[in-house]
Amino acid sequence: MFTHVVVGSNDLDRSRKFYDATFAAMGAAAGTIDAKGRLVYSKDGARFLITRPIDGNVATHANGGTIGLKMDSPEMVKAWHDAGIANGGKSIENPPGVREGTRRLFLAYLRDPDGNKLCGGCLAP
Repeated sequence: MFTHVVVGSNDLDRSRKFYDATFAAMGAAAGTIDAKGRLVYSKDGARFLITRPIDGNVATHANGGTIGLKMDSPEMVKAWHDAGIANGGKSIENPPGVREGTRRLFLAYLRDPDGNKLCGGCLAP
């Protein structure tokens, strides 16, 4: 549904370590730095970018915001979650697992090193 997502960071090297590991667990390539100095990841036609704020102020996370990342299986969600924790992220909410609602989903939640809230998920078997 989206073409791209951009989050801010105060430390691109720290972000690269976290996102290279978590996106590798999803089958995506390592990030690259574009001409504007942003860290860029691409997968399945979508792009995820990490940047220092253009206005020069400190990067902050969105309170109440969540970025959902589509994955292929519960095993991939678990690998993504584990990679995030091992690379500076923080597990939040409930442990990875099935959530019942309008759909049966397998979800895991992390905060990246800058506090951005991420959700990895797939349809539950």
